[in-house]
Formats: sequence, structure tokens, C-alpha cells
Amino acid sequence: MQNERLRAAMAAGCWTYASLADKVDVDPKSVERWVNLGRTPRRKTAVQAAEAIGEDVFALWPKLRQARAARAVSPELVALYDQRADLPVSTFVDLFTQARERIDVLVYAAVFLHEAYPRLNDLLRERAAEGCAVRIALGNADSENVQQRGQEEKFGHGIASRCRLALMHYRPLLGVPGVELRTHGTTLYNSLYRADDQMLVNAHVWGVNAYGAPVWHLRRHNEGGMFDTYAESFEAAWRTGTPAQEG
Repeated sequence: MQNERLRAAMAAGCWTYASLADKVDVDPKSVERWVNLGRTPRRKTAVQAAEAIGEDVFALWPKLRQARAARAVSPELVALYDQRADLPVSTFVDLFTQARERIDVLVYAAVFLHEAYPRLNDLLRERAAEGCAVRIALGNADSENVQQRGQEEKFGHGIASRCRLALMHYRPLLGVPGVELRTHGTTLYNSLYRADDQMLVNAHVWGVNAYGAPVWHLRRHNEGGMFDTYAESFEAAWRTGTPAQEG
């Protein structure tokens, strides 16, 4: 598809492929592709070319506007899901399977993992045996915040009972080298599932069960980004936790 606006602007300014290419330091064939094939140059080059011929860069290459909008969301956002129920459990399993350095889980219960994937403990043992540090933080069923969450979600004692069930699921991992299990009573704003530099964040919405709330998939891009914000949140919650006991 030809870029007719670019062709017209170049013609009006008497620009040739060679002269514009020389101005922005590219090969003339690149300019020819911009015009005849509708190719979009790199942003820096596009800005230089637009300034040279006196045109708006986004008018010449609308795709650059779309790319700018995408970057404005966050370079760390891999995917966004309307609700956790939209994700198959294999998404979580695959994430943990890829981990080589660390697996961090901050939840109240998340019993769906063991219910849908009974080999979860085996997977975590295998990862730990390969040198991966595994930390699981579960909700303290007797804590005020867990009790409050049950009331807010109109789930009564259901959440507290699920916290106890989750603890039963993970107890066989107590004493496994490389695996730590704690309970916490924090206000859980998000459930976090981290594997190295990737993380699934299950947002919590007042009055909505976690499976009906959104999830975003993050991949760490640079220091101080969204990923680090949630990673630091895990560390803060982890420090408040109490090591789970046998029995």
C-alpha cells in the first residue's frame, strides 16, 4: 500500500529518494519502501524525515501513534484478562515450570491450583531441587482481614475454610529444602504469582470473588517499573508472615 501523503509531501518539496535518505542517514531504498510499500520507519528516523519535509510524523505514519499509545500503557504489560476464570490453570503451571531462580506466591487460598493440578507440590519440589527458591504465603484463616474479606465477598466462612484447605495442600512441602511456607494476615489487594521476571497479578475487587476479578501478566522491563512495585509488595507481606508449623 502506497503512502500517498508522503509521496505528495516529497513532491511538493522537490525531495528525491536520495536527497531525503541523505538527510536522515538511511539508504535510498528505505525511503522508496516508505513511499511505495507503505513501510513505517523507526520512530527517530520518522521524526527526522517529517521535520525535513514539514509534515506531521503521525499523519505520515499513523502506526507510530498506535505504538506510542501501546508504550503509554506499560512496556511490562504482556496481557490483560477480564477475569481469572479466563485463564486455564496451565497458564500458572507453565509460568512456574519456566522458573529457574524464584517462585513467589501471595494469596489467601488459591485452592484452584491444587484442585486443577494435583501435581503442583511435585512441580514445586522439582523446581526447588534445581535451585529455585520457592516462597508461598497463605492467608491466616483466623486473621481479621481474612474474616472481613469473607463478609465483603458474601462468602461467609468460605474463605477462611479455603485458607485452611490451602494450608493442608501445601503442608507436605514443609521441610523441603528451598521451600518456605508462611501464613499472613495482611489486607490482600492483589494475589501474586511470580516466576523469575514474570508475574500474574490477580486484582481484588470489593465484593467480587477472585476468580471474577481481572488478571494482568507482567514481565520485568526495567528497574522501578510495575513489576518491581508488585515484587516489593510481596516482600512487605512476606515479612509480616509467620512460618507454617507441622501438624
